[in-house]
Amino acid sequence: MKNIKYILFCLPVFFFSWSCTTDAPVLDTEQFVPPSVQEMVMYEVNLRVFSDTYDFDGVTAGLDHMASLGVNTIWLMPVFPVGQLNSVGQLGSPYAVADYQAVNPEFGDMQDFQELVDAAHERGIAVILDWVANHTAWDNPWISNTSWYTQDAAGNIVSPPGTGWNDVADLNFDNAAMRRAMIDALSFWVTNTGIDGFRCDAADYVPFDFWQQAIDSLHRRHGEGLILLAEGARADHFAAGFQMNYGWSFYGSLQQVFNQNAAVATLWSTHNAEYSPMPPGTRRLRFTTNHDESAWDAPPPVLFGGQDAALSAFVFSTFLGGVPLIYNGQEVGKTTTTPFFSRGTINWFDNPDVLATYRKLMQIYTSEPAARAAEIRWVDTGFHIATFVKEADNVQIMYIVNPRNATVGATPLPEDLEGQWVDMMTGASMTIAGSLAPAPHSFYILKRTL
Repeated sequence: MKNIKYILFCLPVFFFSWSCTTDAPVLDTEQFVPPSVQEMVMYEVNLRVFSDTYDFDGVTAGLDHMASLGVNTIWLMPVFPVGQLNSVGQLGSPYAVADYQAVNPEFGDMQDFQELVDAAHERGIAVILDWVANHTAWDNPWISNTSWYTQDAAGNIVSPPGTGWNDVADLNFDNAAMRRAMIDALSFWVTNTGIDGFRCDAADYVPFDFWQQAIDSLHRRHGEGLILLAEGARADHFAAGFQMNYGWSFYGSLQQVFNQNAAVATLWSTHNAEYSPMPPGTRRLRFTTNHDESAWDAPPPVLFGGQDAALSAFVFSTFLGGVPLIYNGQEVGKTTTTPFFSRGTINWFDNPDVLATYRKLMQIYTSEPAARAAEIRWVDTGFHIATFVKEADNVQIMYIVNPRNATVGATPLPEDLEGQWVDMMTGASMTIAGSLAPAPHSFYILKRTL
């Protein structure tokens, strides 16, 4: 049985010995060009759970697995040494950075990291680092520069106010020297390892003018091809130079629709509200989970009401206009929380049918320009059933999703959407006449040539 699974699903008997064959090209790493946000598929890696070796080598060994999901950008959770003073959890939070220009020996050394970056580039996959600008560990060497940190009336360095993050010290962005040191540290990684950008943690807590200063400086030093993702929802992130920030409102609306019986049109109104203040060429990162949600909230099958529900929610987050994110373990339907203050495990043999569905969905997304088209036609098919249509290159794709845990009726589809379609998940031909009543927590992705 293990051999059958290995052949069918490209999964290893031991995770660190991936040998799945993919069609990913071998590229000249010096000529590597990161994907645009319009073409991006992002995968978040938690090094403390991703492989059974818990290190950079384990991530390198899993690159072909990521490529099989259409991934062209991996976001590595913080790779830096973790502070020990006031540490939380078994191993400390990776967001308590003790040194901005070193790697955590827990994961390997700088050579191991470089081999990961080079191997990713050979497969056409960009690598971005999780950057923690708002605060440092209490035992970061910067702490000797007390003016670099926020202080109370008595002159004591404080944690970020109102957060409860007592394992970290809040940085003072009024200090010009600290800003220069932070920008130099960002540049260090691009210069010395060739990484492709940054996911910037707690970006809403950091002043706009710092982000603008930092991004302008990075562009002057390294060109404008860096991938820049802000963990936040402020509109001014885009004015500062970020191409992406978070679709938090959309994530909240998914929960309302799946768990609170909100109208499916809530997703459409939220989508439009998220995009209305954004400049052309920018995107929201859309997700059904990430490291925070899977650690402190619940993984998608639990959060949305089962494996089928999680997949239907993923159809919304992927195809309704954003950069899709997959968090490691999501693609095998992980149903338990995933730690990042300690080590955990992912059973890569769980739910092979779920993995096959994720792979098929991402094959549709990456191979069909219409699937990535920004323009969307929302079709009113009632309170419960969502229908939307996208077009490109004389191809039309229609998505019909039932987020309810029941079979419910839908209002008839418009006449122009009736006729012959192909079910992209199965390859079967379908005749649409009138309305569809999808099964509970199910979806159709239908295609036809115009």
